[in-house]
Amino acid sequence: MAATDTAPRADDGDLAGLEAGLDALEASPTVRTPLRRLLTDKMLPPVLALTLVLAVWQALVSFRIVDDPARLPAPADVWYVLHDAWLQGTLLGYIWTSVSRGLLGFLLALALGTPLGLLVARVRFLRAAVRPVLSGLQSLPSVAWVPPAVIWLGLNNRMMYAVVLLGAVPSIANGLVSGIDQVPPLYLRAGRTLGATGLKGTWHITLPAALPGYVAGLKQGWAFSWRSLMAAEIIASSPDLGIGLGQLLEYGRNASDMAMVFEAIVLVLTVGVAIDLLVFSPLERRVLRSRGLLVKG
Repeated sequence: MAATDTAPRADDGDLAGLEAGLDALEASPTVRTPLRRLLTDKMLPPVLALTLVLAVWQALVSFRIVDDPARLPAPADVWYVLHDAWLQGTLLGYIWTSVSRGLLGFLLALALGTPLGLLVARVRFLRAAVRPVLSGLQSLPSVAWVPPAVIWLGLNNRMMYAVVLLGAVPSIANGLVSGIDQVPPLYLRAGRTLGATGLKGTWHITLPAALPGYVAGLKQGWAFSWRSLMAAEIIASSPDLGIGLGQLLEYGRNASDMAMVFEAIVLVLTVGVAIDLLVFSPLERRVLRSRGLLVKG
């Protein structure tokens, strides 16, 4: 009788030890990345890449491979133009005009694309009817929407936002649909068993499980919205709209000022890279890390 009483307690101890071991395996220690490694792994590669680009650019000018400044200005000439714009107080104005339009247009696209993606993913008829249209719109060049948007809405900010929405909404919706399609059915069944149905199941089960695909759609949606905005600013240039980066590029082309053209190109690239590095890349790493798909460090 005593032996039978001690056996369950021994089993309980083994189970407790097993659970503790599994918890220890799942709990990865939080280790701060040393500053030196952070600088080496994260900052050094893009700095080297930028240095290489500038070196090749300068070599094309110095060795007279392209010896016409009207075709390819030297990096120093572009720097002088950027420096003058900074001293005149116009540089930040160029950037903010475009960035504010791009961010507001992207937020509007996010508000429209997310529910649209949920509906297309969940309603069979909408999936069959709308999904091919979204894929077709996603492959359509954003510049194609500028002429009809100008005719419909005129030369104003509403036209800009319309072009951004048409460029970004399909990518966001398609990204969410793809993410939902990749959710394991077991998660959905477990959620229904626990009473997570309808909007509750969507909020607590479907959207968290679909985050990797959704974040990829958001990242692509921002890229499309930024490109769409630049196309709209270049084509629909008007003094009443203010001077954004696209207008700056068009003004440089009209004046045959290649230094101004390259100034606008550098600023467009800088904003695009900065938004990706500061917003979307950290968000993507956080989502992947929470699922054990990315090593901490």
